[in-house]
Amino acid sequence: MIQISARGGAAVFSVRVTPRASRDAIGGEYQGALRLRLTAPPVDNLANEALCRLLAKRLNLPLSAVRILSGFTSRTKRVEVTGVTPAQIQSLA
Repeated sequence: MIQISARGGAAVFSVRVTPRASRDAIGGEYQGALRLRLTAPPVDNLANEALCRLLAKRLNLPLSAVRILSGFTSRTKRVEVTGVTPAQIQSLA
């Protein structure tokens, strides 16, 4: 189960990123975090940008609605998505 907290019209949750995957995909849950596979390499902020683009596309939101709060250089990150409910995030897994 993904641990999601609602805060001021936004959902805050953890993601676990696997860079350099064969395709961009949302792969379920991993230790309380949403698992994402990204084709982008973890250099020059490319994987972080790909993470924001993937979540915005899947949730049908503008790119500005997705923000990384912490873990910029880590595989495990805290993400804030504005304009969604925790149920919408849960349905991604």
